[in-house]
Parts: sequence; C-alpha cells; structure tokens
Amino acid sequence: MAAGRSTRTYPLTLTRPKPLLRVVNQTVIEHNLRELRGLVDEAIVVVGYKAEMIREFLGEEHGGIRIKYVLQEDASGTASAVGKAREHVRGRFLLMYGDDLYSGRDFGRLMEHENAILAQRVANPSDFGVLRTEGDRFLEVIEKPQDFISDLVSIGCFVFSDKIFPVLDDIELSRRGEYEFTDAYNLLSKTEDIRVVAVDDYWLPVTYPWSLLQANAYLSGRIKRSVSPEAAIEEGATLKGEVVVGAGTVIKAGVYIEGPVVIGRDCVIGPNAYLRAGASVGNNCHIGQAVEIKNSIIGDNTNVAHLSYVGDSVLGEKVNLGAGTITANLRHDGKTVKSQVGEQVPDSGLLKLGAVIGDGAKTGVHTSFYPGVKLGPGTTTLPGDIVKRDLSN
Repeated sequence: MAAGRSTRTYPLTLTRPKPLLRVVNQTVIEHNLRELRGLVDEAIVVVGYKAEMIREFLGEEHGGIRIKYVLQEDASGTASAVGKAREHVRGRFLLMYGDDLYSGRDFGRLMEHENAILAQRVANPSDFGVLRTEGDRFLEVIEKPQDFISDLVSIGCFVFSDKIFPVLDDIELSRRGEYEFTDAYNLLSKTEDIRVVAVDDYWLPVTYPWSLLQANAYLSGRIKRSVSPEAAIEEGATLKGEVVVGAGTVIKAGVYIEGPVVIGRDCVIGPNAYLRAGASVGNNCHIGQAVEIKNSIIGDNTNVAHLSYVGDSVLGEKVNLGAGTITANLRHDGKTVKSQVGEQVPDSGLLKLGAVIGDGAKTGVHTSFYPGVKLGPGTTTLPGDIVKRDLSN
C-alpha cells in the first residue's frame, strides 16, 4: 500500500511520495522489495499520491520481482486500498504498508501461516492499534485504547488468504470517514484462525522526518565495507570502518571518514571533509572543503559547500547549502528537540536533531538553523540568516 499522502513527513513529501524517501541511500520501497527477494515473484503496488513517480522509479520489474500497479484515486482508507488489488490476487498473499521498513526474516516467519499479523511490543500502546490475543491467536484489534490492554500492536504487515476480500464488502465507514482495514481483520477473525507473529528482527516506522534518521542509524549498523573499484580514493584520504563508496566517486586528500558511512555514485568528497557515523550521501553530490557531516541523510544532486556543518539532519534532492551553513542540533537547556508538524509541535524524543530541508532549497552563506526547524522545497535564505522557525515559499 503506497497510495497515501503523508503530511507528517512534510516538507520531504511535498515533492515525492513517502515510499521514495531514502534510508542508507536506498528508498523505503526498494528496501522492502529487496527483503522480499526469494519469497515472492510479484508485487502489486497500490499507488495514489504522485503515482507516476513510483511507476517511473520502479518500472515493471525490480530485483527479479515483477511489479504491477493499481490506482487508488481517492483517500478513502486502507481497506479501500487493499480492495483495489482484489482482481490481481489469488490465494495467499503478503500485505504491508509501503512506507515502513520491515525485515525479510520476519516476512518469512509471517508466511508460515495462512492468516497472520506481524506485531511489535511498544512502550506507548495507546498510540497504536492494540492486539488482544489468546496465546498467539488473534482475537481483536482495539484502536488507541486509553486503558492498558496489551503492549502488542499491529504494525501494518500481514499475510492473508483471499478470503479477506469478501469481508471488505461488509465493513462500514469509520468515525474518520474512511474504510479501515482493521475492521476487516476483526471481522475475518470471526470465521478464520489468525495468528500473531511478534517481530524477531526489526520494524522501522517512518512517521516523521526524524524517523528517517532513526532508521538510517539502525540500518547503517548492518552495512559492510564496499568501495567500488571505479571510485578514486586519493592519497591522504582515510576510510575507517564500514564504508560504502559508489562507482565514479572521488574521495579527495585529507578526507576522514568514520563508518558506518554510505556514499553514492559520482560524488566529489573534500578535500579535508569529515564524514562521521551515520552519514548517508546520495548520488552526484558534492561535499566541499572542510565540511563535517554527522548522522545525516543527504539527497541526490545536493551540494554542501565548504566550511558547513550538517548534523542529525535530512536534506532532500538538489539542495544547495551555501558556504558556512550550520545546522544546530542540540538545545542549550539539554532538553529533547521539538519540531512543528502541521498545527502540532511534537517532541521528537531526540536530544540531537538538526534541520529538515526540502528538495531544491538553497541557503545563503553563513545561514544558521535552530534545532528541529524545516525549510520547504525551493525555499531560500539570505546570507547570514538565522532560521528559528519553519520556512516555506
């Protein structure tokens, strides 16, 4: 299911659907397709918001998996999205949200059952659909209960037989005015045995822009050193630990890289740049003289000019940071960083959080960002600007 328009990940999803956001230099949807290799032959992608971007990116085949697309034109809910795939499915199938990251190991465990729900134990179950169970048998899901029922929650990944489809015809509009898929598997449990499988490897939800940093840090810890023979590493550059460097990339003298770090294709890094753990640099990027990047995601075709610092930040594609741009990532009072999302200002829960910068944004020289602020797509700053709150065109 990849049709939704995610507003909580603005400004990144103003210009692209959430499944095309990147973690360790790979889109979320690519990650899940990679984890499905050897388990499925075909994937049906339900698209809606910016559907053509997903079609053009994936094509008709990806990593040996055939891709079909179905269109959900209206935002009528998750049950409606599942129903769009009905005519393409026969027998048992795996179903997942297209904007969270899952593990192939957990997919395999889920597929041992005829009907099953992947679940995670969480510290804040009242924010989720909580599963009521009897042993590993599913009884019902209760959305965001105020009273404690269980800490086991549904995380948007399932295996079902095609018996789920007739059930979709019987559900009614929820109070939110949508057809909710939770109602469908609540109904199916009345006639079919549904098992609950707890996550054994990982589930990495992408709820807010900073969720990408958390997922990136986790998956960076799994990379293995790989330097393309078509990359050029100049004398005097240091690559320490697990570092990935793509073909055509030039690492200039004086660059110091402490893995885990991922650098894409056709980049120019340095001279004298410092890339620290968790840095993920896209393709065709320029990281200039004396730039420091730490635990950040840098999109394709982005330029971070000399004497800049990017810490705990997410930069979109075709961003240009003028010389001396600084992303402050730590509050002086030592409190966790809050960041505005729509009309709300949620607490990220992170002691360190820098800037989130949309596609095509540009900063003037010596621009400074307060922790947790955002710059919308195509937005510019003037030389010497101090960005204290979210900006957009």
